[in-house]
Amino acid sequence: MKLEQEIDKRRTFAIISHPDAGKTTLTEKLLLFGGAIQTAGAVKSNKITKTAASDFMEIEKQRGISVATSVMSFEYKGTRVNLLDTPGHKDFAEDTYRTLTAVDSVILVIDCVKGVEEQTEKLMEVCRMRNTPVIVFINKMDREGSNPFDLLDEIEQKLKIKVRPLSWPINIGAQFKGVYNLYDKSLNLFSANKTKISADVVAISDLGEDALDDLVGKKDADQLRDDVELIGGVYDTFKPDIYLEGHLAPVFFGSAVNNFGVKELLETFIRIAPHPIARNTDTRLVKPDEEDFSGFIFKIHANLDPKHRDRIAFLRICSGKFERNKFFTHVRLGKEIRFSNPYSFLAQDKSVVEEAFPGDVVGLYDTGNFKIGDTLTEGEKLMYKGIPSFSPELFKEVINSDPMKSKQLEKGIEQLSDEGVAQLFRINPGNRKIIGTVGELQFEVIQYRLLNEYGAACKFQPLNFYKACWITSDDEKVLADFIQFKTSNIAYDKDNNPVFFAESSWILDTSIEKYPKLKFHFTSEFKMEAAV
Repeated sequence: MKLEQEIDKRRTFAIISHPDAGKTTLTEKLLLFGGAIQTAGAVKSNKITKTAASDFMEIEKQRGISVATSVMSFEYKGTRVNLLDTPGHKDFAEDTYRTLTAVDSVILVIDCVKGVEEQTEKLMEVCRMRNTPVIVFINKMDREGSNPFDLLDEIEQKLKIKVRPLSWPINIGAQFKGVYNLYDKSLNLFSANKTKISADVVAISDLGEDALDDLVGKKDADQLRDDVELIGGVYDTFKPDIYLEGHLAPVFFGSAVNNFGVKELLETFIRIAPHPIARNTDTRLVKPDEEDFSGFIFKIHANLDPKHRDRIAFLRICSGKFERNKFFTHVRLGKEIRFSNPYSFLAQDKSVVEEAFPGDVVGLYDTGNFKIGDTLTEGEKLMYKGIPSFSPELFKEVINSDPMKSKQLEKGIEQLSDEGVAQLFRINPGNRKIIGTVGELQFEVIQYRLLNEYGAACKFQPLNFYKACWITSDDEKVLADFIQFKTSNIAYDKDNNPVFFAESSWILDTSIEKYPKLKFHFTSEFKMEAAV
């Protein structure tokens, strides 16, 4: 019975958005409402030195952007909320894609001034692949932005999902007066408040009440009445099951930087968002209420605390109960491992946990046993699916700037590539190291972290390759012949799997056509399947 109760009280979700839509600010305000932090600092204000709680890496504080997923847990009104704040910048999309495999739902933040942007569309495509339930938060309503109805039309057209407002704004920009909660029939009056929680909420079950005129003025009260009537006629009635199937997105309006509209979002979220869901493996569907424990590694982070050079593997628990000091099976390696100090997180702050349940994210100290996508069980041989590394499209050779720090450079590159922000390849002879990424900014982050966390200086020499893909074949001779013929274009990944570096799309297409017995893989999932 305890397992079912623990599952029912958990909500695990990610916050996603285009850069600068206010995602990290919203994260911070949710933590404020959850009591996890006492005051909130404006992320981009030079006057406030406290940075966002979820942006803990030094480079994130300097640049004002998120470059790695942060994991945070807090309690709110009896619900255990596991929140994953993801990078918004497109160069770090791969980290976000993998994070979306570890959550049960998503809050999508949209800037009311800019509307639906390119990265928002790409992230939504990933959500649709898994029918992930999505709640939309339209942010920055205190700025002059688009008409709310126009924004809803844009969301439906560009993101290809039906919407249903559950709150509605009264004016916008300088005339913004608040939001009416359609779900709870209450009015929240706006006040600019960046560091504390406002509580100017008035219950108004009937919009015909004169009290509404007194609070917002007759003109705005009449406009709200007309808007709500139009909403009822144009949009489908909100049905929780349609939302849970990923086909309907409830929409909220507010201003995260001012702590406004966030409470309505959070309280509705914990009521309607899904509990931990069943997940597919290579052998069967695993349900969260199964007695035996299982989970998978979706993220690895080196130097969470740079002073201690630690390496943490983030485990999403999928079924059963995780217990401290209990032996679990590492499926890929086929060995038993126990964890004496598993942690739960509030960004870089952590506390030891004795037990954890489906939906929870636990940090495990790792000495190099784990790779992204690894599965832990109580003995059953299964691997969770859908946690790939993508074939990179940008390639640079690592040039050591200080031969005296060769060991530090080697260790740094190994550990940072384990995190999944980039992939490491080696070309023989000469043991040349090639870094492959899906975004240019990743090289800057790697270079910065190598210097500041490992004391290793390096430069990057660009290489003119179109794409890298893994190659396998059931016919060993065919594979060997191809590797010999394409020697100058063959590298090896960290697991010593051969990788073909194609110089153009034409060369890649021609190779695929010419070698039908070869398999060209554009994600690393084939390695997970082969490991079991």
